[in-house]
Amino acid sequence: MRAIILLLLASLLFLHLAGNAQSTETIAAREARAHASLRSFTPSAQTSTYDMIYQRAEWNINPAVRYISGAITSHFRPGGAALNQLWMNLDNALIVDSVLYHSTKIPFQQTEEDLLRIDLPAAVATNTVDSVTVYYQGTPPNTGYGSFVQRSHSGAPIIWTLSQPYGAKDWWPCKQSLTDKIDSIDIVVRTPAGNRAASNGVLVSETEEGSDKVYHWRHRYPIATYLVAVAVTNYVAFTDLVPYDNSAIEVLNYVYPESEASFRQQSKNVVGMMQLFNRLFGLYPFADEKYGHAQFGWSGGMEHQTMSFMVNLNYDLMAHELAHQWFGNKVTCGSWQDIWVNEGFATYLTGLTKEHLSSPEDWYNWKRSKILSVTAYPGGSVWVRDTTSIDELFSGRLSYNKGAYLLHMLRWVVGDEAFYRGINNYLQDPALAYGFARAEDVKRHLESSSGKNLTEFFNDWYYGEGYPMYRLIWQQNDDHVSLSLSQSSSVPASVSFFEMPVPVLFRDSTGSQEMIKVFQHSEQEQNFEAEIPFKVAEVVLDPELWLLSPTPVVESQAEVMEASLKLYPNPTNTKITLEAGQELTFSEVILLDVQGRQLKLHNAKGRRKLEISTKGLATGTYILRINTNQGIVSKRFTKQ
Repeated sequence: MRAIILLLLASLLFLHLAGNAQSTETIAAREARAHASLRSFTPSAQTSTYDMIYQRAEWNINPAVRYISGAITSHFRPGGAALNQLWMNLDNALIVDSVLYHSTKIPFQQTEEDLLRIDLPAAVATNTVDSVTVYYQGTPPNTGYGSFVQRSHSGAPIIWTLSQPYGAKDWWPCKQSLTDKIDSIDIVVRTPAGNRAASNGVLVSETEEGSDKVYHWRHRYPIATYLVAVAVTNYVAFTDLVPYDNSAIEVLNYVYPESEASFRQQSKNVVGMMQLFNRLFGLYPFADEKYGHAQFGWSGGMEHQTMSFMVNLNYDLMAHELAHQWFGNKVTCGSWQDIWVNEGFATYLTGLTKEHLSSPEDWYNWKRSKILSVTAYPGGSVWVRDTTSIDELFSGRLSYNKGAYLLHMLRWVVGDEAFYRGINNYLQDPALAYGFARAEDVKRHLESSSGKNLTEFFNDWYYGEGYPMYRLIWQQNDDHVSLSLSQSSSVPASVSFFEMPVPVLFRDSTGSQEMIKVFQHSEQEQNFEAEIPFKVAEVVLDPELWLLSPTPVVESQAEVMEASLKLYPNPTNTKITLEAGQELTFSEVILLDVQGRQLKLHNAKGRRKLEISTKGLATGTYILRINTNQGIVSKRFTKQ
């Protein structure tokens, strides 16, 4: 066995997030920094020839030494053909000592492509489960924001892992895939006494062996390779309980001793969050095992299955990572192009905590902040065109915020009942649950629950770029209000028109009477009629922020007409000119004094420009009442 090389690393400062709110852009940016390995990894065709059934990972980790050694036993089943070679992903910085097959050493080779080829002594038949054990050790590569990190906190060393999306191979032999989950895993970590090892699943045992402690974690649910994780330091542990029915879900917290007081105070927020998600999306997917938080030194969070690694328990960060246990862990994106299946949902569920657990003002402000983020720039698609671009993949504006608002608009389009039923059916679909899904799977389930065809919606909002900018002109005659609704697109070359149901609020001058009407906006410059049984003083388009759009332009017909009329020069001396906008013509123009007495009548039928003499008028203010083809409007001018 190669001698262990001690690496004495300087203690590095790391960022701690503070406060009760954390922007999605902050979460996204910090996740993006951790995923630089995406650029250089391409899933290998050789590893697609089998299914990973079970793995037992036995690791020796001393947090004071940046090094790992261990044995990985993998149970596999060949796919379409008998298997003569088993391929796994493993960085060349790690050294394989031996591979055992049925207790016998067999040949292997590490390739320049960070692959481990294992030569089986005889072909393993299709659909036959077999196993190998790989013994290995070494110093994982240092990738900056890498997959295997050593730091310190208050003088105590810590090692943690963070593998999303393709960093697992940096520290253990595995199969990195978004098509195959490990059906079940056991994780056994040996570490010097005084440390605790956090990991996935249930802590089966915690035993002393000489000067070491051995922690055995067992997880009996399918898990994507990038969600397997360990963190080792001098943790203190405490538990919160989330009641449900006649039982409770354990939330196990592993935190730094110096952070225990603040974590104990903040951790209780997870109870309401999980109860909310249980009610909306079904029971926590790993309820018979645990949920948990393990503190680590990276300035963000990572949704490792059943135990999120957290820099702190910031409210929004905690909600986001908890939400991933349903969206991202139970059902995982089947391609990084559809990272929305993970990140858009987790962001929207964070918003739902504002709707259900906070104040109406917080919910409104959360929605407003997402709209402002997305509409700060015109373009960009939720669907990721270039998965080698970290900025595009982990775009806080698009994958997270626009993705979240896409869900909010889907809820508006199909209705609450169909939305929640469709999403729950998606989570419970036997073909998707504890497996992988694409955006089209979400679409299919929402179409089924609502009976609506959502192809155009997804073409516009998911695959397309941009958003609509609305203009509404209204006019009331007795108890009828006429509306003219139009929109322009921020990226007309991608989406020229967004078909959406548009809510409009009508309110009287006292605020005591109001009414919301919904208009199906399906074509440009569309006219609508609404019966409103009170005098309307104010009209608000999208008062509850269901639509992803900048603040709309809403004007009364009188305001439009007044804005389209030019009166010059003002003040005047001998004459004044009245000029109409493009679609406006006069019928008659009446000159009034400030007491409203008629001084002069001008017949101007069909004209768009009129000169009026002001000779003989005393100095002061006068009014022109202008009858037009679109109604009556008044303008003031001053005679000098």
